[in-house]
Amino acid sequence: MDHRIVRRESFQVIGKVFKVSTKEGQELRQIPELWNACNSDGTCEKICSIDSRQYILGICMDFEHDKEQFSYMVAIEDVNDLNDTGFETREIPASMWAVFTSVGPMPCAIQTVWQKIFQEWMPATDYRHGKAPEIEVYFPGDPSAQDYKCEVWIPVVKNAEIEGKDEF
Repeated sequence: MDHRIVRRESFQVIGKVFKVSTKEGQELRQIPELWNACNSDGTCEKICSIDSRQYILGICMDFEHDKEQFSYMVAIEDVNDLNDTGFETREIPASMWAVFTSVGPMPCAIQTVWQKIFQEWMPATDYRHGKAPEIEVYFPGDPSAQDYKCEVWIPVVKNAEIEGKDEF
């Protein structure tokens, strides 16, 4: 799979957080439903109006494997250190990321990329999943178009680093 490796310092995000279940693959249905709801109720528009220069993000974080759930945040990067927006802020820790491009209509195209990352790419590389959240970066355009592009950012560490010292 084509990818690039990016090292990024910590950064803030601002947006709305939802709980998502991983039981029996429910996240594959729930996350697209969240996006539909956020687009129709004005949540995405309100988040984007905070800083229209930022791309909208989908962030998988706070994994609770024992409860088969995690938090999914619809957000933008908070480059202005804002406070009174009515939305939550979170810190994304510094990490090394494997970045993959998804091309095609949502949600099928990005779900296919996610599957290939964990079933094909990750087992075939010297990288393992890091501790930072997983991020989807959505660029402007028509998400239902055949040529729509977005990215999946997976936090990674090299196997030698896991056995050695540093997390990234």
